Amino acid sequence: MSLEIGLRGQATMRVTPDKTAEAWGSGDVPVFGTPSLVALLETAAVNAVVGHLGPGETTVGTWLDVSHLAATPVGVEVSAEAELVAIEGRKLTFAVVAHDPRNKIGECRHDRMIVSRERFLAKVQGK
Repeated sequence: MSLEIGLRGQATMRVTPDKTAEAWGSGDVPVFGTPSLVALLETAAVNAVVGHLGPGETTVGTWLDVSHLAATPVGVEVSAEAELVAIEGRKLTFAVVAHDPRNKIGECRHDRMIVSRERFLAKVQGK
């Protein structure tokens, strides 16, 4: 495992009708929905640690504190950049910022836990 503070990851997506607040039911307007923003922010954090975990390890999201700051219309590409800002045992904390071509559209603090993929899935299947 080669985790260190400062690792960065990115994610991008195009706003399509299925990614809107209207489609998610989180609002009734056809703009980039907060559930899609959360997915973008999490993906950037996941990408920050790809290749830096031990064999058989993955991360799972456990906490987000999100601000959705600006609306983005369908057809526009949005991007996010995550930075690993703290490591406490198996808990990783990220600062993540998202932009469209004109504005900062969101930001968050996001925690992920390092887990054994095999044990995690076995535990879930036991429910």
